[in-house]
Amino acid sequence: MKRKFLPLALLFCSLLAFDSAAFGQKQIEPQIQRNPILELDAKHNLEVANFSFKTRKAYKAVLMRFEETFAAYPEFSKMDEFLYLAGMSSFYLSENKGKQKIVSEDEKKKFAPEKLREDAAAYLSQLIENYPQSQYKADAQKTLESLKAKK
Repeated sequence: MKRKFLPLALLFCSLLAFDSAAFGQKQIEPQIQRNPILELDAKHNLEVANFSFKTRKAYKAVLMRFEETFAAYPEFSKMDEFLYLAGMSSFYLSENKGKQKIVSEDEKKKFAPEKLREDAAAYLSQLIENYPQSQYKADAQKTLESLKAKK
C-alpha cells in the first residue's frame, strides 16, 4: 500500500515545487509598446543613414533621415545610434567635411556651421542623458568635449 502512494506523493511534491517557482516569477513586459511597422521603417532609415555616413560620407542625407525618423517615431529602439549618427554628421558638416557640399542659400541657412555645432551638441547631449548604457556614449562625450573646447 505504501508503494502505491510513494510515486503519487513524489509527483505531488514536484508539481507543488514547480508551481511555487512559477508563481515567484514575474512576467516582464516591455515598458514601451513598439509599433512593428514604424519600427521596420525606422530600421530601414537607420540602415540607409549608416550607409550614407560610413560609405558615402553624405552627412546631409544622414540628417534628413534622422529628422524624418525622429519626427515620426521618437520611441525607435535604436534611437541612440541614430542620435550618434546625427550628432557626428552635424559635427563633420560644421567642419566642412563630407562629400555633399552646401550650395543653395536655403542650405547655407539650414547648415550654417554655428547652427550645426549647436545641433551636434544637442544630439550628443541627448544621447548621453537618455541612453547612459549606449555603446556610443564614450565617443559622444569626446566629441561633445571637443565642441565645447572650440567655443
